[in-house]
Amino acid sequence: MKILVLHGPNLNMLGTRNPDVYGSTTLGELNDGLKNRFSNHDFEFFQSNVEGELINRIQAAITDGTEAIIANFGGFTHTSVALRDALEPINFPKVEVHISNIHAREEYREKSITGEVMNGIITGFGVHSYALGIQAAELLTPDFE
Repeated sequence: MKILVLHGPNLNMLGTRNPDVYGSTTLGELNDGLKNRFSNHDFEFFQSNVEGELINRIQAAITDGTEAIIANFGGFTHTSVALRDALEPINFPKVEVHISNIHAREEYREKSITGEVMNGIITGFGVHSYALGIQAAELLTPDFE
């Protein structure tokens, strides 16, 4: 399966930004760990702090052979109607993931605008949320065995 992993704003700061909330794993370590754990899949990792760049990458995924999207949109999760609209027409598995439990944090973080058009949301398992997201995408794939 060709999996696009999208990392939104501030995820480039993993390992140094609020390690008590997000842990000490860096973005590079997270990506490498996913490639090693799920070596049967082809991965593309894309991180941007810019909403429009994330939208452009989502739209490109519609025709580039991407078979699943795993996405952590960071703060855009709670604010971006534009990302939600870009995701809506995609008909292959798409799973939203969050390192922290968005329901155990500030009230404004509890609502996921982007999650409304995803197959599901995995939240609160640290960087393991990404692996769980990949497993969920596998289960949503018709030919998964």
